[in-house]
Amino acid sequence: MAKGKLTFTDIGVTVNVPAGTRVIEVSEKVGAGIIYGCREGDCGTCLMRVESGMEFLSEPTALEDKVLKENMAGKDMRLACQAQVLGEGEVKLRPA
Repeated sequence: MAKGKLTFTDIGVTVNVPAGTRVIEVSEKVGAGIIYGCREGDCGTCLMRVESGMEFLSEPTALEDKVLKENMAGKDMRLACQAQVLGEGEVKLRPA
């Protein structure tokens, strides 16, 4: 199975993860500073800045695009609950 790397630059942690893993799942486990309110109905709170490796993340869905636009997010931003690691590369990110 393909694996990728996620580096959380806010805490200096790099983790190998299987392809298809959502960023938020790993963020929770390693204690990164990406916050989220999805479970409380506050969509858009898990905004993160991708410092490098955007090409190793899944394409944004129509819903994610909508939320990103509503939050006036830059082109280097994604939602951690939606972005999935594609594998075979390193993604460096931090909280927005």
